[in-house]
This record gives sequence, structure tokens and C-alpha cells, in this order.
Amino acid sequence: MPVPLRSENVFSHREFPPDQLAAARQSTVSICLPAQDEARTIGPILRQLLPLREEGVVDQVVVVDDSTDGTSAIARELGAEVHHQDELMPELGPVLGKGDAMWRSLTVLRGEIICFLDADSESFGAHFACGLLGPLVHREDISFVKAFYRRPFRLGTTTLPDGGGRVTELTARPLLNLFYPELAGIRQPLAGEIAARRQLLETLPFATGYGVDIGLLLDAYRAVGLPGLGQVDLEVRQNDHQPLSALGPMAFAVLHTVALRMEREGRLHGPLPLSLAGLDDRLGSRPPVPLERPPHSTLRAVA
Repeated sequence: MPVPLRSENVFSHREFPPDQLAAARQSTVSICLPAQDEARTIGPILRQLLPLREEGVVDQVVVVDDSTDGTSAIARELGAEVHHQDELMPELGPVLGKGDAMWRSLTVLRGEIICFLDADSESFGAHFACGLLGPLVHREDISFVKAFYRRPFRLGTTTLPDGGGRVTELTARPLLNLFYPELAGIRQPLAGEIAARRQLLETLPFATGYGVDIGLLLDAYRAVGLPGLGQVDLEVRQNDHQPLSALGPMAFAVLHTVALRMEREGRLHGPLPLSLAGLDDRLGSRPPVPLERPPHSTLRAVA
């Protein structure tokens, strides 16, 4: 029987108030927000995060932007450090998605602890960052922390208390339950809210697209085991939902990322057939096979 995630590695954000973190932390901390046309939400988010820098909770708040709606201008005016994603490692060509932007951001993030947060969250609070950072500040044995929360589903003017996270419930969690049952207790495997030690992140490959979050989870688990993983209850996260037509390619990216890791582990022989992506005519053309960026530590070794 697989050993589940230990209960002492499951936390509430309420355990980590900002003043406590500021007093306890001994590592430098960077927060990164990958953003694409998030002018509506980036301001309220940064108004919660930037005071943490003044309070000594974090050292750096960075927006890695790919927007045409003024997101970067709002972020700069508020005092965040802003980098356009195409300016990071430009010799590699165009950025290939969120995961690629996260991977490239490691070149400008200075912290020994790095926290990635989504830039489209509504009703955002500073507890998103503090909750994720808390286990890393207080527990040296934890290296990778994932958020979980309730996902309300909004349809027009009606909001249901649950029902968001459709790819999570229909694809990601069933895959973990079947092939990685020891990770079945991870409530939000696709959560974009994570924090980790730089030393670990630099040893992990990054899927370039939507598969990045589950890929980092599986690779971190392989690197540090269940004792090195934590998850934090952030209570509620609300954001705009993707249209149904977008969910197929997203699910395919998750499936491909998991299948690639199973192939590396010797549990799947041969690549995942691309024909699986064409079963639903609404997908249109087949989604491109997601690429992966290599661990940053291997780039330094080559250099």
C-alpha cells in the first residue's frame, strides 16, 4: 500500500502570519507572477504582495509579462520588478507557454526560496504567499509546497460554491490516483501556486506549457519523496474559467506530461500516441507535443 502524504505536512495559511515569517526566515525570498493580459487583476494582487516586501517577508516581487493590455505598466507603477518574458534567454527564441516563462524567470529571480503565483486570481490576499512560504521557512525538511483551495464555479452572474478546476478533477487527479496513488492526497495538483527551494527547482525540468504544474509535482516527489512535500490550504481561489473548447488541449498537455514521466520511469514503453489528441473533433488540429526545458543545473554544467 502506498504511504500517503503525512498529516504534519498539510498546513493552513493561518499558521503563518506575516510578522512571524519576517522574524523567522533566514533565506532570501522571491515571488514571481507570470502574467498574460491580466490588467484587471494584477493591481489588486500587487497591492497585497508589495507590502510584504516592506515588512521583511520577501525580498523580490517580479512580474514576468506577455501582455498587450497594460499589465506591465500597472505593475511598474505599483513598484514591482517587471520583465517581458521574451527578454529572458532570447537566444532560445519565442517563449513556449507559461512553463517556459517560469523556467526562464529563474535567471532573474534572486531568492533561495521562490514562490510562483497565478496573476488572474480574484479576491487575492497576502495569505496566498505567506501560506506557501511558511512551511519552507519553518521546516528545513520540506522543499516543495503546493496550494489547495475550494474552486467556486462562476457562470454569468451565478457562482456555485464548487465546480471549478474541471481539468483537475477529470484528468489530473484520476491520473494520480491510478499511477501515483501515494500522491492522491494532493488536492490541487494543477495549482499554479507553489513555493520551492531554488536548489530543488534548478534540478527539475519544466514542461513549457500547461503541464508544468503537474510535472514539477511529480519531479519534486521523485527528488525529495513524500517527506519533502507540503501542501497548504488557502481556502478559496476564484478566477475566470476557460471555455469548454480549451479544456481538451489542456487535458492533453497534462496527460502527455504524466506519460513522459512514466516512460522515464520504465512504466510506459514508447511515446504516447498523438492520435489520442484527435478523438474529439472540437480540438481541431492536433495539439503540439509539449516541449520541456532542461534543469538549469545542467546548463551550468555544460557552460
